[in-house]
Amino acid sequence: MTDVTVSAEAVEEVEPTELKPDALDDQLISQLVDRAKAGGVRLTGEGGLLQQLTKRILESALEGEITDHLGHEKHEKTAGGNVRNGTRAKTVLTDVGPVEIDVPRDRAGSFEPQIVKKRQRRLTGVDEMVLSLSARGLTHGEISAHLREVYGADVSKTTISTITDKVIDGMHDWQNRPLDSVYPVLFIDCVHVKLRDGQVANRPIYVALAVTVEGTREILGLWAGDGGEGAKYWLQVLTEIKNRGTQDVCMVVCDGLKGLPDAIETVWPQAITQTCVVHLLRASFRYAARQDWDKISKALKPVYTAPTQDVAEERFLKFCETWGKKYPAIVKLWENAWAEFVPFLQFDTEIRRVVCTTNAIESVNARIRKAVRARGHFPNEQAALKCVYMAIMSLDLTGQGRKRWSLRWKAALNAFEITFDERHSAARL
Repeated sequence: MTDVTVSAEAVEEVEPTELKPDALDDQLISQLVDRAKAGGVRLTGEGGLLQQLTKRILESALEGEITDHLGHEKHEKTAGGNVRNGTRAKTVLTDVGPVEIDVPRDRAGSFEPQIVKKRQRRLTGVDEMVLSLSARGLTHGEISAHLREVYGADVSKTTISTITDKVIDGMHDWQNRPLDSVYPVLFIDCVHVKLRDGQVANRPIYVALAVTVEGTREILGLWAGDGGEGAKYWLQVLTEIKNRGTQDVCMVVCDGLKGLPDAIETVWPQAITQTCVVHLLRASFRYAARQDWDKISKALKPVYTAPTQDVAEERFLKFCETWGKKYPAIVKLWENAWAEFVPFLQFDTEIRRVVCTTNAIESVNARIRKAVRARGHFPNEQAALKCVYMAIMSLDLTGQGRKRWSLRWKAALNAFEITFDERHSAARL
């Protein structure tokens, strides 16, 4: 295969001090591409132009590093002292595939290269690629196959696991960071993962998502529980959130888990507990025949869209008259949840719209479930938390979701500021 080089004369033809960087790049790139085509060299793939350029750039940077370390240029005579001592071959995995480079050495053995450090076999971009693919739900085996197919690089599943383990320290810092003193709304829910602890069993991962006074979304943390979802464990989670700085929450939106309202009141006595209407509807359907789901949904809609609590009670009585005999379990379900269902009816329409369901956290849970399903099951709790953490860290890499979220919550937060004036203002102090 023909080698592609750029002579010193060719580089000197372009005066960097007289050209803008973009113009310089265009001219050099054009020269290199034309020479590669003329020499029958591919641009990508093994032995391609990109690999050759990567090799030359890395070796040039390493040569500059050892020159700085020794204090003299190559072949320059010196009066004693440390000198160059040849090179050693090393293959590193880069964004364009495996690249074999010659790393310079010094006689004293004191040279510590920085761009490709000792024992480093991957450049940063490769690690970022692995983390990105893992966060999007690919298994270690699928990532390994992808790197082999696209870049011709053999990266074992063990190596990929080592790369993803780098996020654990960051996850620990994130999980223990200080929180805001006040949040207008806190959404809490859990997703279930399969852990292989003797035998494969479902374990809950508790997720808490808050809306800040600025209208941004903030995931406060992740917690792995034992057994099924329980109010007792939620009490521990909410207490930890309080201990990290959150002294008040105006509203907590959750599902209808028994004992959860008491746990919330214990931690934040002033907080209003709001049961998710969608969860109530889904729970109602479990007690009804499939052919009656649409009818029950239409019959319950006037209840949760009522202008006041009194009107909601009147409409619920009508629902009971129509469906109570056939589905008494549905009636009992709503009666038991009534105290946590009605709070949002006292608020402005803008507040109702955003707190009557846990949809705000459901989009997060959907991303988590996608990543979790790809893995099947996890060997331990830390592996599960690592997977979930990477999934939520990749939720909005472009920042567009943050903008949409702020716009969606702008009107609701204005209403919150009026309704919870003193408590809401405390967050800005």
